Amino acid sequence: MTSDFKDPFDSIVDAPFDSALSERYLVYALSTITARSLPDVRDGLKPVHRRLLWAMRLLKLDPAQGYKKCARVVGDVIGKYHPHGDQSVYDAMVRLAQSFAMRYPLVDGQGNFGNIDGDNAAAYRYTEARLTQVAVDLMDGLDENAVNLRPTYNGEEEEPELFPGLFPNLLANGAAGIAVGMATSIPPHNAAELLDAAIMLVDRPDADDAMILEHVKGPDFPTGGLVVDPPAVMRESYATGRGGFRVRARWTIEREKGGGWQVVISEIPYGIQKGKLIEQIAELINAKRLPILADVRDESDAEVRIVLEPRSRTVDAQVLMDGLFRLTDLETRVSLNLNVLDKDRTPRVMSLREALSAWVEHQFVVLTRRTQHRLEKIADRIELLDGYLVAYLNLDRVIEIIRTEDEPKKVMIAEFNLTDRQAEAILNMRLRSLRRLEEFEIKTERDKLDKERADLAALLDSPRKQQNRMKRDLTKVRDRYGHETPLGKRRTTIEEAAPTRDIPLEAMIEREPITVILSQRGWIRAMRGHNDLASPEALKFKEGDGPAFAFHAQTTDKLLLAAENGRFYTLASDKLPGGRGFGEPVRAMIDLDGSVGIVALLPANKQAKLMVAATDGRGFVVTAADVVAETRKGKTVMTPRPGETLKLVRPIAATDDYVAAIGDNRKMLVFPLAELVEMTRGQGLQMQRYRDGGLADAITFEFSTGLSWPMGGGTGRVRTESDLGPWRAARGAAGRMPPTGFPRDNRFG
Repeated sequence: MTSDFKDPFDSIVDAPFDSALSERYLVYALSTITARSLPDVRDGLKPVHRRLLWAMRLLKLDPAQGYKKCARVVGDVIGKYHPHGDQSVYDAMVRLAQSFAMRYPLVDGQGNFGNIDGDNAAAYRYTEARLTQVAVDLMDGLDENAVNLRPTYNGEEEEPELFPGLFPNLLANGAAGIAVGMATSIPPHNAAELLDAAIMLVDRPDADDAMILEHVKGPDFPTGGLVVDPPAVMRESYATGRGGFRVRARWTIEREKGGGWQVVISEIPYGIQKGKLIEQIAELINAKRLPILADVRDESDAEVRIVLEPRSRTVDAQVLMDGLFRLTDLETRVSLNLNVLDKDRTPRVMSLREALSAWVEHQFVVLTRRTQHRLEKIADRIELLDGYLVAYLNLDRVIEIIRTEDEPKKVMIAEFNLTDRQAEAILNMRLRSLRRLEEFEIKTERDKLDKERADLAALLDSPRKQQNRMKRDLTKVRDRYGHETPLGKRRTTIEEAAPTRDIPLEAMIEREPITVILSQRGWIRAMRGHNDLASPEALKFKEGDGPAFAFHAQTTDKLLLAAENGRFYTLASDKLPGGRGFGEPVRAMIDLDGSVGIVALLPANKQAKLMVAATDGRGFVVTAADVVAETRKGKTVMTPRPGETLKLVRPIAATDDYVAAIGDNRKMLVFPLAELVEMTRGQGLQMQRYRDGGLADAITFEFSTGLSWPMGGGTGRVRTESDLGPWRAARGAAGRMPPTGFPRDNRFG
């Protein structure tokens, strides 16, 4: 007894695992690239979009017809053409209908198709759709053999390989997709500008990128906004097919009564969900990352309207927006990766000129095929008209043959030299067509067709006539989508703008007055407000401790702390511990050893200059910006000689022009500030020469107003010495005894 059972192990092929895996993965990768993720350069569509529009066309969902349920369309698509999930097909259909996603929507949706806030569309059993005029233009020519048809996946139906219409869909609507090992990202553009460039390419197929960009100004997003890249950057992106565009929201200032104002955002960057954008801004406010912004409100209806309220009317609007551009999606980068399938179905990255040229080349192929198809139709019609004419000229004989002959077709073919189609057409004529007027109409129609055939034949033979015809057809479509039409009007402004500025510290931190106090043992605190530095509350310290430094500042200030080893550290005022209690050890905030003393603590005015000096009398001038440290480790500024330490750090006023130095030996020297070198780090120059001891104090001052110092006894009186001639000498001199009444502690105050 024989059996039809076949052992499955008989068909097992012995092959290396890596080669078998790579072959199968390659098939999958090619399928993803060519049949799913990358658009065709000729119609700008992926297979799912093409099949959706084709199914809607067969359902006769023209713009002039009524809507039909999306469920009906999705059912036809997945049942006949696209055997994939219904939700993925419906999602693709929804996107084609969203006016904020598609620059030129291909589907006219009725119902809830989602919104710019990111809400999803209603289920396909609730929504209805039909084609738009753009889709009709894109499919124009499908009935005229303009493109090839291929069998569907099950061989029961046919579908077009691509669409022939005169609408530049690839660049007008853009595309995005991720394949295997490659991706595509094409922003939308203005159709009128693309068609102007295409008309130019018809006459100038060798035109370069610069000539294309005379017409195509840049992306044109459905949500508007501003493209702020420099022209050179945009030219480079379009020339290579790779790059990107900085897109910003469009904003204006609305003035209010009383001098107040608010920012109104009317357009947001392409691809950004408005709801998530507002959440971003609200999080900034709650986290106080941008204190100059007080509130955000969504007052949108059909149009976008996001209202931003500043903290006060004195806020700089441009600073506020620069901060938001840097910290939120009010500015985004839309990438350009013009990776498409060319006419040979090969994926490659094209420049803007190459992509547009490929589309124009395809349109000439379509023109030729449609012309040939029309010539074939004319030939068929003329053949029938010639047969009808024979019948009218021999009407009595034809009637006699039909009435008397058993096989009238064969007799007529033989007697009148007719073709089979002509004889069949005569036999199918209606009696009402036998009136005399019909003969005249037939001759008129035949003459008209003869003239059209001659014109079409001349069109096929003349490249120049083809160019003129192409320009005429492109101009008709261009007029339909011109800048003066509501759909064709450019929405995105191309306007170069500088990169956003660094956000000032004042914008990141709420500016408040504080009193900074550092004790002798290194405990630091910041009391709110500018308190009286002589008050008992301000001078409250631990037992055995006392004041070292106390001054007024703002929470937006950076503080410079100088140590005896010559390193400078930077503290943020807003991060200092509060004024309740005794504060916290400053050495816990920076990497400063407990054995190293603190020389100075002062606010960092980055434009100001500082005089630094060591105990041996060496010093130099440094800009405050050069001593600001970015890390806890600080920054080396002064490098004292062995056995010496940093002695002092003094701010230099803008009018100061002289230096006064006094040593432990109680000798004072006055010399021009210009003689002191300006450096970023080092030991500096010898300010004053000593035989015994070192530097006690130094200060800069304005020579014309004299040198002042406080008088003792707590009286608050100040003494000024205006005649400084006896102490004036060159830098590095020994100096002489100070004026009468100079403090015994050798300090300038």
